[in-house]
Amino acid sequence: MNTDCKMKFFRLVFLCCFLFILSDMRISSVRALESGGAFTDPFSDSFSNPSRVWGPGVEGLIEEAYRLCFKARIIGGRVMNLRMPFAQNNERNTISGRNWEYLEDGKGDPVLLWRRIEEILGGEDFGKYSAALEDGKEKVIIFDIPTQTWRISRDFFDIARMKAGSYLGFPHRPYVLVSGKKIEESDVYNYLYCVGLAGMDCSGFVWHVLSYLARRGGLDLGRVLGPALGAPRNTDPARYAGTAFYNSQSSQLTAVDDRIKNLRPADIILFRGPEGEAIHSAVIQSVDRERGLIRYLQSTDEAPLKERGVHESFVRFDPAKPEISLGDPSLVWSQQRRAPFPGEMASPYSDDGERYRAYPEYGAGRVVRIRALVPVIDRLSKGK
Repeated sequence: MNTDCKMKFFRLVFLCCFLFILSDMRISSVRALESGGAFTDPFSDSFSNPSRVWGPGVEGLIEEAYRLCFKARIIGGRVMNLRMPFAQNNERNTISGRNWEYLEDGKGDPVLLWRRIEEILGGEDFGKYSAALEDGKEKVIIFDIPTQTWRISRDFFDIARMKAGSYLGFPHRPYVLVSGKKIEESDVYNYLYCVGLAGMDCSGFVWHVLSYLARRGGLDLGRVLGPALGAPRNTDPARYAGTAFYNSQSSQLTAVDDRIKNLRPADIILFRGPEGEAIHSAVIQSVDRERGLIRYLQSTDEAPLKERGVHESFVRFDPAKPEISLGDPSLVWSQQRRAPFPGEMASPYSDDGERYRAYPEYGAGRVVRIRALVPVIDRLSKGK
């Protein structure tokens, strides 16, 4: 056996062993979740349990819920840490006039969603897609979301116009220029978003985090909030927990004065739209008053390519000024706003700070808290 063959053999053996170990870790993680235990993703934090960094309380539990939205997988011979895609029903149907729905309406449990995503990534069509992205030839991938299909254009003018910044796509039919050299995590995201139709919308992600936290604290949040959500009996309350509810006048919600000193983990941050309605929601994971850092979590596709879907974001503030409001322009919001697909119309806001301060005539952004979670959080914060 020559040297080249030996190297290929050893690589194959290593890959098989790695896949076996990874599969065992995934099974253990899912079983731990289903039995009420903690989830540990070995690729998220140097093989550590979230509690080692965030402690066993509220922050650590929110981190556990967050990590359930990530999955390590080998694609194209490389380890990828995939994030749960964004998924909002009919978000892009303004021109097509056609409707389509994401799995579980974008409100599904991560375990169920990942099960479906694994099926999608193991399918014949994704195999063809992956091969096309690694054939060494430059091309344009054209997705059609309503029909959950994709095709290739090698037309010189299509490629040239995309390179020149002349975007050819539509909201329901994104165009993506690819080099053909290798498949990237962003390419996997594009397929899952446009063809797989599996992921979480912003309020679905917030509900996942808060209901997970409540469950670990001994509270069935769906049962408690079901009537307020308007959820019929024997239905999943998650389907009714939209951003509109978080922005409602429900007695189950408490408006929070958004000065830094008042904020706490599990508070919901709301961003307004042009009519004054809340169009986006995120959840605070931690407030570090010593370092001057707020970490919040969200699901959105209006972000840099590598962050689309579920991701973390930060707000930096002066620890000496706890009286400052989230709406104060001196705060530094790390989260940049970008078009979901390169070439599409850019966001009107450069970052989440601008987005939070937008539409002051309606009060700009706001923060709310779910009443039923307060005693749970207090108890968890005391380590009980």
